[in-house]
Amino acid sequence: MASLGMSADEKAALDAFRRDVIEPSMTALVILDFWAEWCGPCKQLTPILEKIAADYADKGVILAKVNVDEQKLIAAQFRVQSIPTVYAVFQGQLVADMTQFRTEAQITRVLDQMLKQLPIQGAAQAQAQEIEPLLAMGEEVLAGGDADRALGIFQQICEMAPDNTEALSGLARALIAAGRADEAEALLSALSDEQKKAPALSRAVSALALARDAKPVDDLAGLRARVAANPEDHEGRFELAGGLMAAGDRDGAADALLDIIRADKAWNDGAARTQLLKLFEAIGLEDPWVAATRRKLSAALFG
Repeated sequence: MASLGMSADEKAALDAFRRDVIEPSMTALVILDFWAEWCGPCKQLTPILEKIAADYADKGVILAKVNVDEQKLIAAQFRVQSIPTVYAVFQGQLVADMTQFRTEAQITRVLDQMLKQLPIQGAAQAQAQEIEPLLAMGEEVLAGGDADRALGIFQQICEMAPDNTEALSGLARALIAAGRADEAEALLSALSDEQKKAPALSRAVSALALARDAKPVDDLAGLRARVAANPEDHEGRFELAGGLMAAGDRDGAADALLDIIRADKAWNDGAARTQLLKLFEAIGLEDPWVAATRRKLSAALFG
């Protein structure tokens, strides 16, 4: 924005715009709200923008308001012809016209999309970078069978980021692996409805369901012999799968469930397939073991 030929007031307005919008936009996403006192729709929209900016402050989002009656030069530079007009500015450039979005849900949805695409440096992003390696470590330790150590790692992350759904999921699954399913259930029950919708939490819910279903078997060898002697004993084989899961033998549990599916896909309303899908989700759909076992399931169902 050139300042040649401007009045003192216009230069002051331009300097303020550079200070309040352009400079912060170098690292933050600035929501630019053009409004006026006489504008009814502006009075409805501005409180929504203020709330969203407060909610997204730690993610590097800032709200800047431009009164078009008092800052005519700025409005003219942006060619504002009607109000409310709402733009998003990053690194001094207009990156989105958000004028058409008027509800909190619409605005937050487009903000979330932009925050994924732009290198915004907010406190939330910095924290995410800090805890990402800790989450990976916790998952690796848990997968390796050291539930107590994994529990300590996920507790540490939850202290840093109490609302992080991946950390909460890891904490619940570590509690389950440590034989503390009741504590895991209490943890999951205390979460908000919004948190429970997170994909990461569905892993914990499935792990808890599996833990409730997986009943320890005192004589696994005897049960193996029983089902080997009677291949049609699907109930016994299903019990064997639960006992193997309780013993930490996911390969054996999966094989027992797959044997039921191969013999009778519809047995007990598809209980074996349902149980296997719970196991997949509890382990994680991206896990290589899950991918390999899913192929076995597909072959059993459609082969």
